[in-house]
Amino acid sequence: MEASRGEHTPGRKLGIAIAIGLLLAIPLFSIYLLNFDRQSQSRDATSSITSGWGGAQTVAGPVLVIPYRANTTETVVQNGQSVTRTNQVMRELTLAPESVGLVTDLRPDLRKRSIYEAVVYQAHLQGSARFAFPPDLARAGVDLSQMDLSRAELRFTVSDPRGLGANPRVTANDQPLRLQPGGGSSGRRGFFAWIDATGLTAGPLAVVFAYDLRGNAALGLSPQAGDTRWTVHSSWPSPSFGGDFLPGSRQVSDKGFDAAYRIGNLALGRSLVSTSDPVSQTETKDSAMVTDPSAQGAQISLIQPVDLYSQVNRATKYGFLFIGFTFLALLMFDVIGGVRVSGVEYLLMGAALVLFFVLLLAFAEVIGFTPAYVLASVAIAGLDTAYSAAVLHSWRRAALIGGLLLALYAVLYILLSLEAFSLLIGSLLLFAALGGVMYATRRIDWGAPRLAATQSPEA
Repeated sequence: MEASRGEHTPGRKLGIAIAIGLLLAIPLFSIYLLNFDRQSQSRDATSSITSGWGGAQTVAGPVLVIPYRANTTETVVQNGQSVTRTNQVMRELTLAPESVGLVTDLRPDLRKRSIYEAVVYQAHLQGSARFAFPPDLARAGVDLSQMDLSRAELRFTVSDPRGLGANPRVTANDQPLRLQPGGGSSGRRGFFAWIDATGLTAGPLAVVFAYDLRGNAALGLSPQAGDTRWTVHSSWPSPSFGGDFLPGSRQVSDKGFDAAYRIGNLALGRSLVSTSDPVSQTETKDSAMVTDPSAQGAQISLIQPVDLYSQVNRATKYGFLFIGFTFLALLMFDVIGGVRVSGVEYLLMGAALVLFFVLLLAFAEVIGFTPAYVLASVAIAGLDTAYSAAVLHSWRRAALIGGLLLALYAVLYILLSLEAFSLLIGSLLLFAALGGVMYATRRIDWGAPRLAATQSPEA
């Protein structure tokens, strides 16, 4: 039978479907940008919620800083003659404790504003430290007679002092110390106390401290002692342990977590004693470890169990899978079943599939990812099923389209849940689909036009 005027060959119909699918890449990319924009707005809202509360905190200390006298020589030229001068300057010796025991009770709280939420916490830290001069102190090049032990400073570093509680308590050999804001003469963040450390020549100095700290998202510790023991307890069920050191033991459940760290100075790669010029502290590695909490440390993040924006982002990347399989089903009805499907009908059904990701993002911000996924998938599957019933002139064929879409949504949810096996499952799915299409179209002459068969509507 001779083809009617304007009838397309199966190959050309396939080309039209591919062209429309590529055209739909534009709105898919726009949804990706929309998701990125909403994620940026969420970060801004989170920052607004936590503003004034305290940022992600990292604590360090205590360390004992002792000023000492040192002689420096310099050569200058006067009246054409080289003159060597000897000057006496004040420098600082930083003494890290032999041991530190720190116990932290981390109490999280979920703060909300409109559709956005942020995790903040209040932490109660209490601990003890033991200071003593090492037997090889002379190797540091400083003699006890050069030290001004009466002007020592006991320093605690806090990355964001806005979160400090009102009444930190510090005692040295059972004597309470008066605390001052800042990092002492170093100008760093935190608090410190002047202390008369002359007793160190006779025996160890025992320091006991306790303070409250507010922050959000994460809490970290920068260890400096010869032996640091850090124990953390919290009711947050989804911690993430990061940083340079992981806990030696941990227990995580729906009721919270417990973690225990033990870190030695050999692992830190630094001595308990360091000397530096106060004006160049930020230029030396040793002093950076003492005063910069980000140098080396352990960190515990209070993460959300599901990051809905990353989930939506990953789902959007599978958009072509939905469009491809749906267009493939329509193409099979067209070239095998004899039901004419126009390019506009491809475009409208593809637009509905793209709309799924917009609905998913919009609902997920309000009711959570999983309920939003179910609601959006049912809505789009229902819409495309009803439309395909009119296009294919059969509710039976439309039911196949609806079933295909629901199966695809179910598979996509599995891919999003099983991230480690998503590539394996996706590749097997594509292999099975390609094999089925090759079998179904093995006898089709893609270059010959086909006439649409007359179809009577079915109930």
